[in-house]
Amino acid sequence: MFPGAGLSILARMAVKMAGMNIQVVGAGGWGLAIARLLARNGHEVRLWCRDEDNPAGLRETRQNSVLLPGVLLPSSVDVCRAVDPDTEIAVLAVPSHAMRAVAGAYPLSPGTIRVSVAKGIENGTLLRMSQVLEETGGGGPIVALSGPSHAEEVGRDLPASVVAAGKDAAACETVQRAFMSPVFRVYTSPDVVGVELGGSLKNVIAIAAGACDGLGLGDNAKAALITRGLAEMARLGVAMGADPLTFSGLSGMGDLIVTCASRHSRNRAVGEKIALGWSLDRIQSSSPMVAEGVRTTRSARDLAERYGVEMPITHAVYSVLFDGADVREVVTSLMTREAKPER
Repeated sequence: MFPGAGLSILARMAVKMAGMNIQVVGAGGWGLAIARLLARNGHEVRLWCRDEDNPAGLRETRQNSVLLPGVLLPSSVDVCRAVDPDTEIAVLAVPSHAMRAVAGAYPLSPGTIRVSVAKGIENGTLLRMSQVLEETGGGGPIVALSGPSHAEEVGRDLPASVVAAGKDAAACETVQRAFMSPVFRVYTSPDVVGVELGGSLKNVIAIAAGACDGLGLGDNAKAALITRGLAEMARLGVAMGADPLTFSGLSGMGDLIVTCASRHSRNRAVGEKIALGWSLDRIQSSSPMVAEGVRTTRSARDLAERYGVEMPITHAVYSVLFDGADVREVVTSLMTREAKPER
């Protein structure tokens, strides 16, 4: 009889992968959901928490009632203020603008697999998160984990599927096995460029989708926006060396759909509030949660110009967020662009 026979599917998977030492760096909503998922998969999980995130309170109550109310961390998760440099897997669950500082402050051993779950492009350098991790040293394999996976649902064991992408196939497969469960399916991909770009650029399009909602433009307009948004995401991706088929997968179309439509989407909410007359400063100060699409809009606009790629929706979002353009006038300008073939 094989080990674990007679156990549930989840228990058998836990037996198979038990004993891995995993550090989750970042105790935001996504970090909490990931720590819970990995602990329930049978791993030894440490959750790095900033002083600002009240580690003592998290240890006592096992939840963050603001970011992820009602989602409890298993008692086995160790909430800590130190990062173990020799952990087998380190999951970097910090916002993209903090990735360089955090990764630099907590160096990891060359044997540690670094998993980035941040969805953004660094302003100024225009680097993807895997590239930022390459620059911050350590020399270990890097995997990007992305796809339609809101923390609010993953933390409550609702089914989700994502993709683990990287240059090191063995590292991707290790991450796949570590995260896989009956409610969390993981695919692998060698196209780290496409997976990271899809996860980042969809946030920009989601801001535009939220503006559609705020203006009451209807389902036809939103469907067209999502479709044409996907087209410009893929155009930039191909120019940067990505496989165009990646954008029809989980980290492209899948994540784009959920981010443009979900009530959990921070980026969609930004666009909706902009259309209702809120200032960007007011939006950002009203919530402790980070909408990655705001900063990524700057980087996406700059990448489009660097690679000579036409990205009208991205430019439109930039003009509304940072140039003070009127949302309705921008919609009119998009609709009255020069007529052309779809492809």
